[in-house]
Amino acid sequence: MRLEPRSTPRLVQLRPRSTATLLLASIVGVLAFGWPLLWATSQVGESAIGHTTDAPWLFVLLLPLLVAVVLAELAESGIDAKVISLLGMLAAVGAALRALGPGTAGLEPGFFLLILAGRAFGAGFGFVLGAVSLLAGALVSGGVGPWMPFQMFACAWVGCLAGLLPRVGGRLEILLLAAYSLFAGVLYGLVMNLWFWPYATFASDFSFIQGDSLAENLHRYLLFVAATSLGWDIPRGILCAVLVLVLGRPILVAFRRTARKAAFDVPVTFERGTHG
Repeated sequence: MRLEPRSTPRLVQLRPRSTATLLLASIVGVLAFGWPLLWATSQVGESAIGHTTDAPWLFVLLLPLLVAVVLAELAESGIDAKVISLLGMLAAVGAALRALGPGTAGLEPGFFLLILAGRAFGAGFGFVLGAVSLLAGALVSGGVGPWMPFQMFACAWVGCLAGLLPRVGGRLEILLLAAYSLFAGVLYGLVMNLWFWPYATFASDFSFIQGDSLAENLHRYLLFVAATSLGWDIPRGILCAVLVLVLGRPILVAFRRTARKAAFDVPVTFERGTHG
């Protein structure tokens, strides 16, 4: 029997409460990445490593928001212990994959699992899995630093967007996911560079200049990305796309079969026993 994408239940449904919480978390992330481009500040450019002092506070904000997504679903009966168990298992696998390839030359095999899980189980599940798996991977590989909460946001968005892709099936679905993987690999690097770029000093053509217009600073930023990180971002996207092309179909089938057999979308009910 062929398992169509639409037959898989969304494990973390984007109901009103969880949608509002996810949007709030994303707004916090966007402001954390982009505020130097939107507001002039005397602190910009004074440190070679940005967010050293504000990253812990961002981390403090992020974790309650992630927990709030889960609690919102619990309150609306959209998530149960089975979903949490699956989330923990996939986060552990993602952490192990991150330890195998901790970003060397941009090669991060954990991205393809995140994209496939977000596709199979929905945008809400992908968002939470992206953040949690990055956190677990950072703890395993020792990659804890002021960049970590920004990586958590970026991975959460990668998993979330995978769940929002158009619903197609068969070979077209794999091609769509491979194309998205290439796009996400480059987009991840494009977003992540913002965590430090406004605070570092480069050649004038590549540096953030306080007081210049948003368009001028974005132009310099794109030049900086093209000259530096694309050599890491493109291999990340290519590796992820190749893994999706090779392994995507069987993994998606396994994910969807797991969701169907575990009956994640069937509510648990209890019946009073009878005594004869």
